[in-house]
Amino acid sequence: MAEIGTDISKASRLLKKNELVAIPTETVYGLAGNALDPIAIAKIYTTKDRPSFDPLITHVNNIADASTLVDSIPKLAYNLAERFWPGPLTLLLPKRKHVPDMLTSGLEKMAIRVPDHPITLELLKKINFPLAAPSANPFGYISPTTSGHVDRQLGEKIPYILEGGPANIGLESTIVSIEGKVICVHRLGGLDLEKLQTFGEVIVRNTTEAKPNGPGQLDSHYAPKKKFIIGKLDDLLLEHANSKIGILSFSKIYSNSNKNIVLSANGDINEAAENFFSALRTLDNEDIDLILGEYVPQKGIGKAINDRLKRASYF
Repeated sequence: MAEIGTDISKASRLLKKNELVAIPTETVYGLAGNALDPIAIAKIYTTKDRPSFDPLITHVNNIADASTLVDSIPKLAYNLAERFWPGPLTLLLPKRKHVPDMLTSGLEKMAIRVPDHPITLELLKKINFPLAAPSANPFGYISPTTSGHVDRQLGEKIPYILEGGPANIGLESTIVSIEGKVICVHRLGGLDLEKLQTFGEVIVRNTTEAKPNGPGQLDSHYAPKKKFIIGKLDDLLLEHANSKIGILSFSKIYSNSNKNIVLSANGDINEAAENFFSALRTLDNEDIDLILGEYVPQKGIGKAINDRLKRASYF
């Protein structure tokens, strides 16, 4: 398995040798490599078994570093970056010619953000290149929110996992582009739409696509290996009464199941987001036949949780 530690210098040395390192962020753990080197980018795709048409998010230390990778930053995008970076916001911006097409799957725009984690920001200061870092899990599976999750999934394929504690948001970043004066959301995530709306009109194009125009848009994604069904839990429990059932519920406990994980006993939507991937992973490892779940309140970050629930249950 991989070595887990807090040695930023070691992580830096490995990355400079085109090795991959798992890094902590406030959203989920990422599988990081040199975003400007096609060899490192290819390793990311191979290690995750990720299709080459699904572009990667690039992580930088600040707005100034982002400006060296993109042709332009529209004023509205710059205002969003000033307000929400570091943080769970990814901007789609036109890339410069030196940015490898492999990174963006041939698209003219690259996905870029500044992660809000002190260890990873310190790491970015030590290296002279940005980091491509999709979630550190096999493609399509549940995203990792702890170093242990990464180790169990990819530990045999990478040399080092940079320990940064549990992710405190637990959902991937919100991805947006700027079209004129409109903020276009391509993936719901850890940044509430209500906060974006203070900067102007927001439209959601959170569509699922065979060939996406940004990361995280495929139909089946973030999925457990066990069959996962979303609906009204009372009805689902009756329908599957003869099966060994695990339940992923928002705030209510269901005693008539083999295993029930509650995302937030207090009905706190942010706590539910933080616990979501870890809870789904735990249920996937239980001795059960299937997982039953329910949508959470469609407000704030709950919209992003529901998006993940829909994709995780797609089959």
